[in-house]
Amino acid sequence: MAGWVHRHAGINGIAMHYVEQGEGPLLILCHGFPHLWLSWHRQIGALADAGWRVVAPDMRGMGQTEAPADHRAYDVDHTVGDLTGLLDHLGEQQAVFAGLDFGLFAIYDLAARYPERVRAIIALQNPHFPDRADITPLAEAADWASRHFVHIHYFVPPGVADADLAAQPRDFLHRLFYALSGDYHYLDVWKHPPGVTYLDALPQAPPLPWSWLAEWEMEWFVSEYSRSGFTGGLNWYRAMDLRWHQRAPYRGARLTPPFYFIGSTNDVDLEAWHGDDPLGTIGDHHADVRRIEMIEGAGHMMQLERSDAVTRLMLDFLKEIA
Repeated sequence: MAGWVHRHAGINGIAMHYVEQGEGPLLILCHGFPHLWLSWHRQIGALADAGWRVVAPDMRGMGQTEAPADHRAYDVDHTVGDLTGLLDHLGEQQAVFAGLDFGLFAIYDLAARYPERVRAIIALQNPHFPDRADITPLAEAADWASRHFVHIHYFVPPGVADADLAAQPRDFLHRLFYALSGDYHYLDVWKHPPGVTYLDALPQAPPLPWSWLAEWEMEWFVSEYSRSGFTGGLNWYRAMDLRWHQRAPYRGARLTPPFYFIGSTNDVDLEAWHGDDPLGTIGDHHADVRRIEMIEGAGHMMQLERSDAVTRLMLDFLKEIA
């Protein structure tokens, strides 16, 4: 595949897998769940060709990176330690970080704790922490789940979702990727009653290939999660309250690194977790907002759904940063 190199290293007490391509200033790409480094594969080559050293890790608990069984190993100390450890391993003091979902929240925690290590942030979909100050994330999810299905609450009991999803990894990923895309309204999943499983709540997906996803790409995700299981990714959810408490010292503070944002009009995170005016309040969370861009029609998985547009915007941002 392309010109990148797969590498494995001991970082922050775990075995980490990452892909690297290019030479120049460092750019680190951080994915969410249930994604992998592969989520960025359509961007990596173009970013490297533009003069950047591009590194895309499998985040803690996912893909070929080690997955500690204890959810406490997914708190801020560990997730930030992974990123500082990766910087140290690569011999760099700082990097531009781009991220989505849990990967982006780890970047925000890094920027809050060690802003000198973050040259700039390129944020996809999540303009800031979705945390509320008055209630923990898991308590909020439990309150919602008393009225309708909520995946966060379903993920919390140890072993339950792990077994459900591991029994049908292909069906789960096929349905979820479709539900998260701009071709479906994800919050319709929440119309199901409490007590159902995620597979009960997710829609049937059309057969592959889709306009934005090839069969081989889906098979890559299925193969990796069939091998690793889902516990590592689910532990990011189970540690949400731990991270919420650890953010208390900087809750409400504005992050200082230069900030670039790419959102999409059909993204569930913008709709459900970032308030009534997610774009208008970005300046409340970031002190140096450089650009805000929106992509029409895309859903949550924009690096794949609108890969050309995402790559073009990232290259534009990186020209400014350089």
